[in-house]
Amino acid sequence: MADLLLIRHGETEWSRSGQHTSFTDLPLTGRGEEQAVALRPLLSGLTVVRTLVSPLQRARRTAELAGLGDVEIEPDLHEWDYGAYEGISTAHIHRTRPDWDLWHDGVAPGPAEHPGESPDQVGARADRVLAGIEPLLKAGKDGDDGTGDVVLVAHSHFLRVLTARRLGLPASDGALFRLDTGTISRIGTEHGRPAIVAWNVSSESFPG
Repeated sequence: MADLLLIRHGETEWSRSGQHTSFTDLPLTGRGEEQAVALRPLLSGLTVVRTLVSPLQRARRTAELAGLGDVEIEPDLHEWDYGAYEGISTAHIHRTRPDWDLWHDGVAPGPAEHPGESPDQVGARADRVLAGIEPLLKAGKDGDDGTGDVVLVAHSHFLRVLTARRLGLPASDGALFRLDTGTISRIGTEHGRPAIVAWNVSSESFPG
């Protein structure tokens, strides 16, 4: 089977400050752009058959700077809808809800256009993405007949949920997979089952 490559976008002002960011369409910071460019050598030599990207500019710009071409915008790759917690940090939420945990409690309801999502609702989106690319993953990765790896460029919490679902785990088990900005992760297979091959890798992971 082909591998599934997951790229979290580079740093934004809110990812740096720890504020929950879903639909707020922030640009990359200067460091975020540097992180995206630094992904280029990590992607070099790969045969990529399809690249799906979140519609938000922080993901689209990361894909561009990382040198990924022929990208397709996939609306289901948008970040977890944080509802009323958009722009709010976990530390701030804990002032009034000290036991709150995103992975089990979801978010407080937001406005009609962004009501918020539960873990299972995010998991349902992840399942749709995985179902759409499953034929490509099963086709293999020799590159001689249009086959190759699949790349998703998106957001931390969504990609963590997608990873859990790819591994056959409940959406809430995305809590187990830390994912930093400007990183690439690889899910391959072992004995026919999905398995993590590399996780949370960046040029900053191995400083010179």
